[in-house]
Formats: sequence, structure tokens, C-alpha cells
Amino acid sequence: MDFHYIQTQDSSKLQQRSRRLTQAQVRLLETSFTTDHKLQAERKFQLATSLGMSPRQLAIWYQNRRARQKTQTIEFDYRTIQLRLEDVLAEKRRLEKEVVMLKHELNKAQQMQLLASSGAVNSAANSDLPSVAVSAVDDHASSSSLHNYSYGEENNVAQLQVEELYTCLSPWP
Repeated sequence: MDFHYIQTQDSSKLQQRSRRLTQAQVRLLETSFTTDHKLQAERKFQLATSLGMSPRQLAIWYQNRRARQKTQTIEFDYRTIQLRLEDVLAEKRRLEKEVVMLKHELNKAQQMQLLASSGAVNSAANSDLPSVAVSAVDDHASSSSLHNYSYGEENNVAQLQVEELYTCLSPWP
């Protein structure tokens, strides 16, 4: 019988310790928390009395709530940073593709310039399309802009068809 009394006494202490708050208490605590994240002693005693809680219980609830808020803030910041990282990585991949395309375009333009300067490009004299004589490509300008061009036939400069030149120098195929 003595054992049963001790067991009942322990379970009542456990019930007191692990008593859940009612919805009304939680709403009032949350409202109070939004106005003040830390309680002054006077406010703590006043709130504890109105909620039927001990001041220590109230202090622990506030401490736990601050910890939850900090965790939520950290998780939100982490998600925000992850989204920014994904955007930056996508932009990096896009720029890497553009660099590869521009290098390819530059290589084409250099090959055309080399062929034009060596006279190995076929003349467009037999073609009915207008032609452009290319004497140099400006390395400092965009790859699709021409430097020093002239219309008509010249003996020293090989001629390219306009359509062929546009195809080789256009930024995107």
C-alpha cells in the first residue's frame, strides 16, 4: 500500500510538470510575445497570475519561444541563401555557355580573317548576291562588327558573300 501511495504521488507531480497550456493561454502568450520578446519582472508576475501559471513556467515558455523564433529565422535565411545560390549558379552556367559560344564565334572570325588575308577565300564574282570586301576585323569591338569594309571588287582583298559573312559572325546560330 505504501508503494501505491508513492506511485500516485509521483504521477501527480509528473502531471503538474507536464501540463499542457490551453489554446487560450497560448494565444495570450503569443500576443504578448509579439509585443515583448523579453518580460520585465512586473509584467511576468502579472501575466503568470492572469494565466494561472507560475512565473518560472512563463519564463521557460518565453525562453523556448525565443529559441523557436531564432531557429525559424535561421531556417528562413538558409532557404533565402539557397535560392540566391541556385540563381547565381544558373547565371554562371548561362554565362559559361555564352563564353563557349563567343569563343567559337571568335575562332570562326579569326579563321575567316586568316583565310581572307591569305587570299584563300573563293571570290563571289560568279554569284548574284551582293558582296562585302573584308580587310580586317576589330579585335576590341564585338565579334559581329566589321572594321574597314568596302563594297565592290578589289584585287588585294578577298570577297565574301554577305549572307555567308552574316552566318559566320552572328552571335547565335
